[in-house]
Amino acid sequence: MSRLQRALDAVESLPPEEQMMLFEIARRRLIEQRRADLAEEIATARRAYRQGQVKRGTAADLMAELGE
Repeated sequence: MSRLQRALDAVESLPPEEQMMLFEIARRRLIEQRRADLAEEIATARRAYRQGQVKRGTAADLMAELGE
């Protein structure tokens, strides 16, 4: 049995109110994790920009660089 199936079985064994609480907690944690991931991506992009590793330009500039 997969971990996912075991988790689903465990959730189904809970009373409905606790299932709703579990889903709300999981949803909030996913939101917080995504927020942390985005903050890290932004920090990485800012570091790259400060170090001159980022080029600026228009979509046309990009297409010209790609040879299109």
